[in-house]
Order: sequence, then C-alpha cells, then structure tokens
Amino acid sequence: MLTRIATRLRNWRRRVSRSEWLARMLKLRINERDPEAPALVLIQIDGLARPQFDQALAEGKLPFLKKLIEREHYHLDNWYSGVPATTPAVQAEIFYGVRAAVPSFGFMSTESQEMLRMYESHGANLVEKRLLDAGHEPLLKGGSCYVSSFRGGAEHDEAHFCPASQGWGSSLREAGPLALIAMVLANLWSLIRTVGLLLLELILSIVDFFRGLTKGQDFVRELMFIPTRIAITILLRELSTVGVKIDIARGLPIIYVNLLGYDEQSHRRGPSSKFAHWTLKGIDDAVARIWRAAHRSSRRHYDVWIYSDHGQDDTTAYESLHGESFADAVSAALSDLQANPDGGKSDSDRGVQLQRVRLFGGQWVQKLFPVKEPADQQESHAPMALSAMGPLALLYNIDCKDVPQQTIARMLVEKAKAPMVLYADKNERITGPNGEQLSKIKGWWREGAFSLPEDGHKVLGKDHPFLDEAIEDLAHLCRHPEAGDFVASGWCAGHKSITYAIECGSHGGASRKETHGFALMPGDIHFPDNGRGYWRPSDLRDAAFAFLQAQPAQELKSTLPPATPLQAQPHEDTQQPQFNKLRVMTYNVHICKGMDGKLSPERIARVIARYSPDIVALQEVDVRRQRTGGVDQAHQISRMLSMDCHFQPAMHLEDERYGDAIMTHLPVRLIKKGILPGPPENSRFRNSAEPRGALWMEIDFHGTAIQMFNTHLGLSKGERQRQVDALMGEDWLGGEKCHNKPRILVGDFNALPGAGEIKKLTEVLDDAQLKLPGHKPKGTFFSRLPKARIDYIFVEPGLQVSDIHVPRSELTRLASDHLPLIVDLKIPAGEQK
Repeated sequence: MLTRIATRLRNWRRRVSRSEWLARMLKLRINERDPEAPALVLIQIDGLARPQFDQALAEGKLPFLKKLIEREHYHLDNWYSGVPATTPAVQAEIFYGVRAAVPSFGFMSTESQEMLRMYESHGANLVEKRLLDAGHEPLLKGGSCYVSSFRGGAEHDEAHFCPASQGWGSSLREAGPLALIAMVLANLWSLIRTVGLLLLELILSIVDFFRGLTKGQDFVRELMFIPTRIAITILLRELSTVGVKIDIARGLPIIYVNLLGYDEQSHRRGPSSKFAHWTLKGIDDAVARIWRAAHRSSRRHYDVWIYSDHGQDDTTAYESLHGESFADAVSAALSDLQANPDGGKSDSDRGVQLQRVRLFGGQWVQKLFPVKEPADQQESHAPMALSAMGPLALLYNIDCKDVPQQTIARMLVEKAKAPMVLYADKNERITGPNGEQLSKIKGWWREGAFSLPEDGHKVLGKDHPFLDEAIEDLAHLCRHPEAGDFVASGWCAGHKSITYAIECGSHGGASRKETHGFALMPGDIHFPDNGRGYWRPSDLRDAAFAFLQAQPAQELKSTLPPATPLQAQPHEDTQQPQFNKLRVMTYNVHICKGMDGKLSPERIARVIARYSPDIVALQEVDVRRQRTGGVDQAHQISRMLSMDCHFQPAMHLEDERYGDAIMTHLPVRLIKKGILPGPPENSRFRNSAEPRGALWMEIDFHGTAIQMFNTHLGLSKGERQRQVDALMGEDWLGGEKCHNKPRILVGDFNALPGAGEIKKLTEVLDDAQLKLPGHKPKGTFFSRLPKARIDYIFVEPGLQVSDIHVPRSELTRLASDHLPLIVDLKIPAGEQK
C-alpha cells in the first residue's frame, strides 16, 4: 500500500514538472523515454582548488556536497588539471582528448599574427575547428553545454552562454509572448528568489566596491565589477541551472555546465577571500537542484559528476610589485640586443573578469564591455608580441639572431624580474616516447640554467603533488606551436606567485595550487586504473564514454577491495591476532521495482556496487517472470557485479520462478536449498500464503568456512514460528555440518525485534545491530520512511561486528521498498577449512 501511494505521488509530480512543460512551450526536442539508458550531467565548479574545497566543506559552506559524501556514497578524489591550468585547456582535453590544445587563455596565432582569446567567438571557434578537423570524437555530441569555451559536439542551439553562441539561444528568442508569460508564471518563485539574490549581491558588490577603493584600486575598474559580479555570480548561475533542469526533463544524454561564480570572485579578491567563499553557498544550492532533478528523471538514468577544472593561487600583480607592466619591463630588458624588439603587440595587464559578461550576448552587453584590440604595428616584419593574461606570459617574434636563447632567458629573469623563463632549444633535439624528434626544453631561474625533465623537481618543487606529469606537461606546453619563443612563468619553487594581469587570484601555470582540483564521483564509478591516484581531464573523458556506452547488464566493479586486513586491539600478554574484514549485505529488492514504479535490475546492481559487499543475499527476485519482462534478474545482477550467483525458487510456475539468491566473488559451494513449512493447517492463511524457502551456502573466506543462510519468512506469526523452528533444526542451522563453523543467517523476517520468533533466534545467534557498541538499530522498511526493522543479519556469537550501514541515499530510497542492511564482520584469520 505504502509503495503504491509513493509511486503514484511520484508519477503525479512528474506529470506537472515545470521543466518538462517549459521544454514543450519552447518547442525543444524531447527524447523518448528510455529509463535504463545511461545519461550524464557534468558539473564543473570553475577554479575551486582542493585545499579551498576542503576548507569550505569544513566550514559548512557546501552542505549538499557534504551530504553527497556522507549519505550518497560519493568519493572525493584529487584532480590534476594539466598544464596550462586553464578552463579552455581542460575543456579541450575532456571534450576532445587533446592535452594542451591551447598554450594559454590568450595567445597569438602563428599563421595570422593575431591575438586569440578564448572568451571571444573567433578564437574559440578557430581552436575548436582544429580539434574537429583532426578527427577527435566530441564528448557532448547529442547533448548540451552551458558556459563553455567550446561546444564539444553539441549543436549550435544546444550551446548556451558560450563564446560561439552567446546568450540562451534561439529557442528563447523565438518564443512567443504567451510562452514567455507562461515561463514567468511557472517559475514565479524562482524569479522572486533570483531577484532577492540579485539585490543581496548588489549590496555586497557595493560594499566590495568601497573596500577596493580604500585599498587604492582603480575607480572605473571597481565600478565595472559591480554589474559583472551580479551577472556572473547570480544571473548566469540561475539561468544555467534552469536550463540544465529543462535539458534533464528533455532526456538529453549528456549535459555540461560550468559554474563560474567562485572563479570570478577569486580572480577579483583571491581564492581564499570571504567574497570568493561566499559564492560557494549559491553554487552548492545550484548543484543540489540539478542533482535532484537528475535523480527524479523518468526519461533516462542520470548520473551527476562534480569536479573543478583547476585551482587558483593567491597572487600579486606584477605591476603592483615593480611599478610597470611586464610588457614595458620586457622591452627595457631586451633593449641592449642588436635586433632591438621595440614596440609590438601587448595583451597583458588584463584578466578575464570584465569579459565573461559578454557570454550573455546582446548588442548592449557587447558595447558596454568591448574587446580592446592591441594596437597594430605598421612594420615590414612581424613585431614582438606579448600575451600575458595570468601567471604565464608568452613572448613572440623575439629575433635572437646571434644572441643565444639562454642569454635572452637570463635577461628576462634578471632584468625583467620574471621568476622563471622557459624555451624550446632550437639547436638540441631529443627522442620522444614514441620515437619522434622533439626540441629540448631549457630555461633560466634564480639558480641559473636548467632543463626539463632533469631539473623539473628543482623548479617545481619535490612536494608538488603531480610532479612527474606536471614536468611532462610543462615541457609539452613549451613545444606548442603557438606558445611563442619564450614562456615566462610567474611561479617557481620557492617564489611567491605573481600574475601579469591585474588580479588577486590567478591560474594557468604549473604550481601546486593551480593544478590541484577535486573530483566528486558516485561510488560505483571506477577510479582511473592508471596507478597515479588522481584524475586528470582525459580520465574523466574515458570514464564518461564508458558510462554512456554501457549496455544493460554490463559489468560493474566495486571501488573498494573485497577483503581488507584489520588488526585487532592489542591484549595484555597475548600475541595480537589478525582479522579479515567480511562485508555482508542483505537486501529485499522488491522484484527490482523501485518507488518510482520503474523495473531496473541495473539500479539494484548499482546500489550493491556502491557498498562493495563480499556476500550479498537478495530476497524477492524474479527469474523469467512475465510481470517483470521475462528477465532473469538474479543472473543479470550477478553478471553486472562479476559475482557467482545461487538462486532458490520459493515459487515455481512453469518457467517462471521467484525467490531468494546469494551472490559472492568468493569460493562457494551449495550445501542445501529448500522450501520452509507454511502456515499451520488450521490457519486461515493456509491456502493463500506465499511459499517460503531458504538457501544455505558454504563460503571459503581466507580459509574460514562461512556457513551462509538466506531466507524470507512469511507474513503470519504462526507461519514464521514454524519456519524459525525448521531453520534451527538439524536440517539447517543445527546440523552437524555447521559444527564449529561460523554461521550467518540473513534475510527479510517480516517480524519486529520484539516478536517471539526473533527472540528465539537470538538464543542461538546474535542480532548484529545489537552487537555493535554505541550503534542505534535502524529500520529498513519502508524505504522512504524506514521505521520498521524487519531485515536482519544474525551472526555467530564469537564473531565481532566492526561496522553497520543502513544507507538512506536517494538511490537506495528509490530502488526498492526496503533499504539494504550492511554489516562488517571481523573474521579471525587461519580458521579451519
């Protein structure tokens, strides 16, 4: 009854979904329902370094992300951005699989000698065309993207607030007045909420404006930051969130969204500033709304992956330190050369903060925030050019002639005060990993000349968390055909980070904080099997393709090892024994029919995979029954989990079966399976009671012969008493085959802890939920409101319970009308076979 009510309420809520109605009013393409088809939402929190993430999590600024870790079984991993640590480079590696597709956020085209910037449509389109022409498969094909440098394969109308397609898109511009009015009414509360947030952000922006003036900041620049802060931090985030929810309702296979607010404020006031961390509360709320919409979708099976593309470093502007721009300092430093590179193009002293607002589109926005082009030079030869939009400065057209490259690098360090300068040696070649000939990368810093990779540990620091790959990627960047003649880094080991733009936080280089992001992934998504211990953008791309291309019943693997050696607490005057951890799960899967009415063995398998049990006991499993589509649920789930399966049909109607199963990856053999007694002869339930069975397996766990029993008892008290008596008799638990062997009895007993049949069982075995000190027993039924404790794991009195889980995640509350019960046991090593 409760299950039917919950299912109907959920279906009613789906029918009145605002997002789906909006999609229909805007005449957007809506995919056919395919509830088992995998789909993916990628949420990028721009610029949030792992240390800043950890701090915000501890301070309570990310409550929903903390819930994902604690209740939804997400795992928090390290993320390496690659070098350069910029959004376009990371997006190109995720969308197209190309490392360092761009050398910086802004750079000069060697073909046209024009400055390209990744927030402009021309530069972004040119780079993306190169990627497509090279034949790289785009990740976002058939999907959509929000606030991205590249479309990544998404159609033009499915790319929103991007350089290539500014604004929401044609669907909103072409919508009729009736549709627009309906949109406003349907999202009235969201509109009121957004207006309130805009007013609050306006007040904070004004406070920030006066604070900036007191610190000597430029008046006009500070004034222009007020509308850009409001637009990026609130308006762009809210519009993108609404758009993602609509695309989820449409059933798009992959959706990408980049939440910019934190990165915007970090550039402005620094990554550890209160103003930057303030934006994380709104970002956390946006993630929560997207995540809930994804998990309520009936069109596809959505996963939500959350990560940061790169970090940021607290930094000092070069001009603030030295009283002149880096372009002027370079000109002065190289003035003694015979081929004096006077003049030239300069794209320095500028960050991206005042330009991101152009993503909204519209003529008035473009006029208010124009792109200032470097002055053209009327010279017969290509003039010296400098692109310095962060901690990396790229120098072009430096005519060395007879002056060694090392001399120029030394002059830039000693005279222009660049912390480190790198270059690709024109005269020395090395053999690459694939046999190709590559330029040797050399450079100069405060300790003199160096080369990569030999001296990488010196210039990047031995404590760099991604040292080897950062060295390799930095060398790869210097060889980029559009990286220029020299690369001036604003950071090196032992030197405080500086930026060549006017900003307090920067990224783009190879420092620890710039390259150190985070990845927050569901528990059943495999950690990259690369031996590195962290993700990088190409790993995310590979995992996304594997997830999206997965077929029903494809193998899932646990993210944790199946058996972890534990050490017991030391006892006086005794040798400390060793234990092995055995994780046991019992789960009534309700014929794999969830609270949303959807039949999904795949979803049940995902629940199991997230908690990595060694032994799984399932109840209410259908095998080739017409009501569940003729699927062998036991075989399908076990195949996904790479486990052996033994099934006991309590009910057998021709080819259709229904009963219980035990699955494990451990060595196992069948001891007994059979039907338990039904209600007494004088019971009114005698002819209507469902047959009940039991399954007994012997499992070899590191030399210990575990006796595993799984059952599902009847609904009436008299029936359960007869079934418990049978289980405790010589044919089952009381038999000689169990003598001196640890027994574990699990299942759905349909009885509360105070029932007589439960008390009788506890005379022989221990109730695991009562055995763990300090643990308050938890109910498992009904999954949406689990107040009844009717699922049990009973264990041999000599076994120790180390942990108990009754996961109440959104997935477990949806997948069945019961919650799984998981118990970790300490099994003494070296027991008998």
